[in-house]
Formats: sequence, C-alpha cells, structure tokens
Amino acid sequence: MDLTSRQSEIVEKSIEIIANQGIQGLTIKNLSKEIGISEPAIYRHFTGKTEILLTILNNFKEMAAFMGEAMKNSDEPAMDRIEFMFSKIIEIFSETPSFVSVIFSEEIFKNDDTLKAKIIEILDMNEKTVEQIIKSGQQNGEIREDISYKNLALIVMGTLRFRVKMWDLKEKRNNLKKEGRLLIKSLKTILSK
Repeated sequence: MDLTSRQSEIVEKSIEIIANQGIQGLTIKNLSKEIGISEPAIYRHFTGKTEILLTILNNFKEMAAFMGEAMKNSDEPAMDRIEFMFSKIIEIFSETPSFVSVIFSEEIFKNDDTLKAKIIEILDMNEKTVEQIIKSGQQNGEIREDISYKNLALIVMGTLRFRVKMWDLKEKRNNLKKEGRLLIKSLKTILSK
C-alpha cells in the first residue's frame, strides 16, 4: 500500500507514541493531539487505530518477506544466512524499538482477530524461513541432524524472541546488538554439526 504523506506522518507519529507510551497510549485522541490535527481528520486517512496498526504490521511483513526471499535464494552457508537474518532483525529492533511493542503484543491483539491474524502471518513467515534455512543446512551437512529442523527453528526463534523481549522489558538498558552477536555465536555452537 502506497501511503500519502499525511498517512506516513500518522504512521510515524503512531510509532513514536508507542515508543514513548506503549501500545495502550496509541489512541486517536492522543494521535490527533501529537500531530496537531482533529480526530475527524485522522479518520479521513485511516478507519481507526486497528488500520494504523495493520499498516505498521504490513510494513514489518514486507521487510520480513523481502528478507525471507533473499535468504531462500542465497547460496551462502545456512549458518551465515541465519546470522545475517538475525543481525538484520536485531538491527531493526535496535533502531525502531517501538516495533518490539507492536510485534510482540499478541496478548493485546488476542481480542482483535484482524491484528491477531496479521501477527500470526508474520510469525509463520519468519518461522518458515528459519525452518527452510535449517533444513537446507541439514541436507548440506552444516547443521546437526539429530534434532528436527522444525524443533531447531523453534529453539532459534524462541531464543531471539526472549532476548529482544527482555531487552524491551529492561527499558533497553543493554546493547541489543552486542547481546545479539553473543546469542548468534551461541546458536552457531548449538546448531553446528
């Protein structure tokens, strides 16, 4: 979806509000106050908060899809692809911490089927990408085969999620990129044959 400049401004301000006040702080009233336009003006560009959040999630989904395609078509060794993918994800979260609040807010989205479905779609896409990389690594003799590729993908994804979520909950006091590099190094040890 191509956004108008006003829609882009609304999305960017929404991300800023989420970063400063959490996802609960994102209301049309707060948003209109922050941008300096009326609430009805926001409704001319988006049907409501759900559509704004869907736009943010769709942007993240597009990034994930692009990365997934690049990883699928890469001739690099499996461990290099996993390292690249995780480094990029950590970089995105480091540079835009409010994405953590949106992407890892499944519990908030439980009662909104549209947002829940979008989060599941993104998580499934990332899981399938990691599964494909690990499976190809097992077939090429790079990655251990004594554990199924699906379970290894779950371990990898869960480990990354835990690290990012803890960084977020601890108010981003630690260096996520540094912790991410250490995590990737450990995952290499666990996954390698």
